[in-house]
Amino acid sequence: MGVEILDNGTRVLTAPGAAFGTDALLLARFAQPRQRERALDMCSGCGIVSLVWHDTGYRGPCTALELDAEASALCAGAAAENQAAHIEAVCADLRGFCTAGPEQGRYDFAACNPPYFTAGPCSPDPRRATARHTGSCTTGDAIDCARRTLRDGGRFVLCQRPEAMAGVLSALCAARLEPKRLAFVKNAPDRAPWLFLVEAQKGRKPGLRVEPDILISAGAALYGPQK
Repeated sequence: MGVEILDNGTRVLTAPGAAFGTDALLLARFAQPRQRERALDMCSGCGIVSLVWHDTGYRGPCTALELDAEASALCAGAAAENQAAHIEAVCADLRGFCTAGPEQGRYDFAACNPPYFTAGPCSPDPRRATARHTGSCTTGDAIDCARRTLRDGGRFVLCQRPEAMAGVLSALCAARLEPKRLAFVKNAPDRAPWLFLVEAQKGRKPGLRVEPDILISAGAALYGPQK
């Protein structure tokens, strides 16, 4: 097991197949729940998104939803180590989460760093394959979960590869999750984007703002004490 330390000292527990990447850090920073809002971190893995929110001062009730039991246990362990009792690690399939009437619309904010790949070779490690390929969860599944779980006016943030953008924006609109903010992630100003981040709001009118590019070369993905 490994330990990563975030900017303000929050400890993140990791393990092979249950680590985190640049995309999760960028997602967690792109938009955050307001204090006292009830948040849902879908495909939470080791809990990096929830823990970044905690590291920046968020203390509202937060559900970290993850299918992989070992990754979910790491999130629970990190929440305990950081005295972050407001983070609840829930090991469950988002496709069956909040499907009954009384459970729906409970959340104010949701985020998801979903599996990206629908084709190509899979990792021989089943945990890594599940995290990266869409056999256990598609972006459409995540969007449908956000539709069910968010109250009217609730916000949803998502990251995906640029080649999937047209389908993602269309699926968000079809689920009454209106895209409001969009940003591309680039390694450098003259490079093509390799990721986009979008924030949508449930049941609101159209109006999308495209924000300045997020540049990795400018330090957008750095964390922890800098020398």
